[in-house]
Amino acid sequence: MKQAFLFAGQGAQKTGMGKDLYEAYPSFRDALDQAEKAYQEFASGKEGYAPSLLELMFEGEMEELSQTRYTQPALAAFAAGMAAVLRKNGIRADFEAGLSLGEYSALYDSGVFDLDTLIQLVCFRGLEMEKASEGVTCSMSALLGIGRDAVKEAVRKASPAGKVEISNYNSKGQAVIAGEEAAVQAAEAAAKELGAKRCVRLAVSGPFHTSFMEPAGRALEEKFKSISFQPMQVPVVFNCTGKPLQEGQEIPELLVRQVQSSVYMEDTILFLQQQGVERVIEIGPGKVLGGFVRRTAPGISRVSLETAQDVEKFLAQE
Repeated sequence: MKQAFLFAGQGAQKTGMGKDLYEAYPSFRDALDQAEKAYQEFASGKEGYAPSLLELMFEGEMEELSQTRYTQPALAAFAAGMAAVLRKNGIRADFEAGLSLGEYSALYDSGVFDLDTLIQLVCFRGLEMEKASEGVTCSMSALLGIGRDAVKEAVRKASPAGKVEISNYNSKGQAVIAGEEAAVQAAEAAAKELGAKRCVRLAVSGPFHTSFMEPAGRALEEKFKSISFQPMQVPVVFNCTGKPLQEGQEIPELLVRQVQSSVYMEDTILFLQQQGVERVIEIGPGKVLGGFVRRTAPGISRVSLETAQDVEKFLAQE
């Protein structure tokens, strides 16, 4: 049976994430201990950083954990731990992908870079995305029950009110827009006129995956010059194309594009379906990606791994 790993992105974080897994699985614990060391190395000497990533994950306040500089290494550490547990039990993917930040975990699990590099890269990425968001008053909204063409039309109609862009094509009938408040309001109104069932505001700290993130893209482009990218051992389906690496493309180029342009998760899921993937294993926290798969390709079975109980049940059935 062909299967894919899908790694969760920013927004999936929650207080207590990974604590039960840390206690139950030595391979998970080893990965998180290494991630903690990599985080400490990055944070050393910098102001405004919590002293311990693991304490923040296990016991911290949600408000602090949801700061981008912490969310990104926390989710990457969780993903690395879960990937270690699956690897220890002989569970491997035929394809890998992730939502936004989760793409870095997919690349790590595919062998493109090691765990220390993963954590320090996402620490850097989170910090640069925070910087790019400073002084920018923006909103993000999920448009539900509306097709892709109608979303594009809603954004076009809203353009006189300000800057608004499509940041995510998440699944069939769901897209996310981001931009200046007046323009987002105008796009929401236009979307409802075009048939959207609901518009749901998202609690995020910046207009991610839009041109507002160009400064973060430039910083990442420079940072990647010092990183050694190894060949993928498992094909990764990329956010900004909805396809694996194509001839003439380079991973750093796609990651620079990713932070400042639309995420094509719906296209990613449809590609996996076309390749004969029968099961998706969502590496959480949360079950958001499983919901995207259910709405886009309901024939693909879904497993969401968030807790030690989830893993125990899953491994017992394998």
